[in-house]
Amino acid sequence: MILTRKLKILITDDSLLLRRKLKQELESLGCEVFEAKNGKEAVMMYLANQPDGTFLDIVMPEVGGLEALKAIRKINEKAQVIMLSSTGTSSKLVETLKFGAIDFIQKPYTTQQIKKTLDDIRKKVEADA
Repeated sequence: MILTRKLKILITDDSLLLRRKLKQELESLGCEVFEAKNGKEAVMMYLANQPDGTFLDIVMPEVGGLEALKAIRKINEKAQVIMLSSTGTSSKLVETLKFGAIDFIQKPYTTQQIKKTLDDIRKKVEADA
């Protein structure tokens, strides 16, 4: 089955600059984009919009990415969550994957990484449709 609608993507990062840049990139790739500035907002936005994919920064004020990842996976165990971090350590990577993230992208990311991730999300959404 071919997905005819736009992918809905939630971006969560405390950096407004990063959110703007990633939003522009995702919209240019045909996505509908929602934004949150911390993990608490991310969980509320996830509930309200049921996105196909979620990009989560790990280190954020109030509620961090790992806590948000756990909460989102409780809401939907099939949630497609991609962790973003500028502080990429192998222990963080293992921890995020253990809690259900489908991928981990080191900042600064490349357009190629984002395209590949969107392809992965689209394949999963089409398979579940």
